[in-house]
Amino acid sequence: MAFLDTPIPGLYVFEPRVFHDERGYFYESYNRLAWEGIGVYTDFVQDNQSRSSAGVLRGLHYQTGDMAQAKLVRVIEGEVLDVAVDLRENSPTFGKWYSIRLSAENRRQMLVPRGFAHGYLVLSETAEFFYKCDNYYSKPAEGGIRFDDPTLNIDWDFDLSRVIVSEKDLKLPFFGDHKR
Repeated sequence: MAFLDTPIPGLYVFEPRVFHDERGYFYESYNRLAWEGIGVYTDFVQDNQSRSSAGVLRGLHYQTGDMAQAKLVRVIEGEVLDVAVDLRENSPTFGKWYSIRLSAENRRQMLVPRGFAHGYLVLSETAEFFYKCDNYYSKPAEGGIRFDDPTLNIDWDFDLSRVIVSEKDLKLPFFGDHKR
């Protein structure tokens, strides 16, 4: 198992060791002791999965207060550009974002800690996105930020005039106006 550095403290990328043979492959997608070995103690309580087509952009979403969530995200089919934005007001990287391509092929995962907004853009024909959460979903605690916020200036590496975004996500506030 390999943990890769990111420029944002608390945001981790995990690259599993994959074992191939004539039958296919095997890998350990999660091991609590390995994460605890780097100081991450997370009790996951909910798994979610979504399927989307090319150009679908979901996010940027988060939950606030006692219902904040950490997420361990991965792609089990296809490829996405995954983005996390640091919303921790006392963090030296507050308002900074990090992106990574996650795919079924590279099997990388990203741990998005509590206090981050998260979203992804489907780059392949379709993608199945899977994530573990350390807290339950709560509608009253949900928040979000526009994917095209000019202050954040996220490089989605895609023609944003072609993205498919839900009405709900198009109504999200900009970074300076987001729910805290």
